[in-house]
Amino acid sequence: MKNLQRVICTLFLAVSVASVHAQTADEIISKHIEAIGGKEKLGSVTSLRLENTMQIMGNDAPSQSTLLVGKGFKSESEFNGQKIVQVITDKGGWAVNPMAGSAEPKAITDEQFKSTKDQLTFEPFLNYAAEGGKVELAGKEKVGNAEAYKINLTTKDGISTSYYIDPTSWYIVKAVKKGDMMGQQMDIAINFSDFKKTDYGITIPYAMEMDFGGQFQLTSKLNKATFNEPVDAAIFEMGK
Repeated sequence: MKNLQRVICTLFLAVSVASVHAQTADEIISKHIEAIGGKEKLGSVTSLRLENTMQIMGNDAPSQSTLLVGKGFKSESEFNGQKIVQVITDKGGWAVNPMAGSAEPKAITDEQFKSTKDQLTFEPFLNYAAEGGKVELAGKEKVGNAEAYKINLTTKDGISTSYYIDPTSWYIVKAVKKGDMMGQQMDIAINFSDFKKTDYGITIPYAMEMDFGGQFQLTSKLNKATFNEPVDAAIFEMGK
């Protein structure tokens, strides 16, 4: 009987702790959403165009990306005279990457699609529950000078990304997820900084540092952000 009572108490404690963690994660997410513009403002974003300058191995590379929320994402960059293109839609994706030996448009695999279709969202936490995602508070970790909250977001496809939220600003200052680079699986870590409030009233990072499994690094500086500009869905068609 005592053993049964002990088991029941242990189960009750485990459920209680899980409930507290879920509630705490949602509180942190709520503060983050409010800090960068608020749920209503973020929900009004239908498209976003970004113009960046990346630095790769000491060389500047112009880059631009276009997001049509929920429908399509396209990034284009030039490096050493070669054009690199990545496209994700709600049905699949394709890419052109001469650096990986593919100078012609090539469809991505189902696994690549699952791991990258989160790029169709503007803010990862805005509608995560409605989209079948789950969150978990995984403690705190040091990111720069901040003891950041680590929140793991897992999509309905089972793809997990760790987001680190600064408890002072409530901005996402780092994200880590599994990714594919030239056929090799690795952790891709992105550090975000230089946060600014845009003319649209939403705060976004103007600087990023990306690390691909410690093997390759690049930085990106945002030059211009344009919200809710009309986007022709034809740009997401293969080869366009």
